[in-house]
Amino acid sequence: MFYAGHSSKGWPAYFCTMHKDILIVGQGICGTFLSWYLEQAGISYLVIDQLQANTASKVAAGIINPVTGRRIVKTWMIEEVMPFAHEAYNSLGAELGITAIEQKSIVDFYATPQMKLAFEKRYQDDQQYLAVPSDENYWRHLFNYDFGYGEIDPCYLIRLQDILPAYRTHLANKDLLREELFEQEHLQVQPDGIRYKDLTASRIIFSDGIAAASNSYFQNLPFALNKGEAVWAEIDGLPATHIFKKGFNLVPWKDNIFWLGSTYLWEFDNDNPTPGFKQFAHNWLLQTVKLPFKILDHKAAVRPATLERRPFVGFHPQYPAIGLFNGMGTKGCSLGPWFARQLVQHLQTGAPLAPEADIRRFQRILTR
Repeated sequence: MFYAGHSSKGWPAYFCTMHKDILIVGQGICGTFLSWYLEQAGISYLVIDQLQANTASKVAAGIINPVTGRRIVKTWMIEEVMPFAHEAYNSLGAELGITAIEQKSIVDFYATPQMKLAFEKRYQDDQQYLAVPSDENYWRHLFNYDFGYGEIDPCYLIRLQDILPAYRTHLANKDLLREELFEQEHLQVQPDGIRYKDLTASRIIFSDGIAAASNSYFQNLPFALNKGEAVWAEIDGLPATHIFKKGFNLVPWKDNIFWLGSTYLWEFDNDNPTPGFKQFAHNWLLQTVKLPFKILDHKAAVRPATLERRPFVGFHPQYPAIGLFNGMGTKGCSLGPWFARQLVQHLQTGAPLAPEADIRRFQRILTR
């Protein structure tokens, strides 16, 4: 259809309007899977995303770890999301012609005697995902460690560095990607959906990471943004068969390159890498790894975490054409596929969203 005249935003007098069922803002791992499931469901969509180097999805290691924290407790919903993620990433990888997921185990070197005791107690209570070695000295030719280690098995390594660019190409080849910065001042809510510049849609869903925390529709939600940093190091001779952990994770990336990180900084002035972390990473490698290494890169990004550590999924209670798919924190690789499918099913059939994730739990603050 054609729009004539000038809008209040000063757009051109005549331009062709494209209509989609859904506009998605953002192409991190959550936006990727949301568009993937919309495509499978036959729901038309367009992704709006400006290419950036230091987004949370691009800087993350991509680990799905079934246990977490010093008490070695099972991660929320891991029994459901872990097998689902295995199938989802394998299917996506097959479509893109890449390896999207690898099964690994985490060799968890105990940093303190207390952590050793916590792991062993957890192992006595429940051995699922945990193993103790038959030879505590097995890794001493490669690593310095004082208190032994345990293993977390299985975990998954998600190849974000391959998935995100391959899927971006997939979108571009189908003319389903608009590479630009989303400008909220051009968004208009209409009786039958939304208009954005020359686009109309039944709904728009924001899956744009930390930008959602300053979105006027969602800025009252209890986001808890935190900054993480990582370095990439070349370490010849270190096997890529495991993820190694000693406070920080040392993760196979490609060839002889390993990812080392990450920090959780709750107060920060910007998203730039800091010299202090790079020096800390250098010292960690010197003290922990018995092989020569060379630091190749250093990046930082801000995670879209939430105060209650639960996602933000669903549609605004006052403006049902405005949706949010965000707030995964460090769990985007595991929770992203699961809740992307659930959100698409909600769009298709009205199936309920998990109440722990549905943003309608914040109806009071969203309608202020």
